[in-house]
Amino acid sequence: MEKFTHVRIIMGMIVSLGLTHMLKGLSSIIQHPSRKTIYPVHMAWVASTILYILQFWWWEFSLREIPAWTFGIYLYLVFYAFIIYLMCAMLFPDSLTDYTGFEDYFLSRRVWFFGLLLLGCVSDIGDSFIKGELHLAKLGDLYWVKTAFVALACLIAMRTRNRLFHAAFVSLNLAIQVAFIAQFHWSDV
Repeated sequence: MEKFTHVRIIMGMIVSLGLTHMLKGLSSIIQHPSRKTIYPVHMAWVASTILYILQFWWWEFSLREIPAWTFGIYLYLVFYAFIIYLMCAMLFPDSLTDYTGFEDYFLSRRVWFFGLLLLGCVSDIGDSFIKGELHLAKLGDLYWVKTAFVALACLIAMRTRNRLFHAAFVSLNLAIQVAFIAQFHWSDV
């Protein structure tokens, strides 16, 4: 349990920086709404990523069941937390001076954002295996459908600037996240 606590603290620090980055970006928009044009798809990905962070953190409590900790498991989990932080950093840059607004920025950085989201999906599979067979069984088919959908859609999103596709992807992703929360997060982990 002592190693679990240590790993959870390290991961928490990294993921908290990502959440802080997101909240700082949102507060900047609230403080200066006329500086840059808001893009609804970007804002939906902000909401989705915040949900991702909250779900990640909730599910990481299942790591308490790991009987033997190794440095490899520790590195893997920290790497996963880094991915989440980088996703947050891709949504809110330090400056938008080189862009006409959030739409221009988001579409220009879509390969990075969706590449990181894809890497997060793959990392989540490993994370789920680390948590054990019981955890995987509890996730059921919805987990695999969700993961496959997001992974495939990320590959498409990296290649296209089609605004309709991006709007549909983020809408379906948010719906799946809400369904996942409704199915799993209202009970014990």
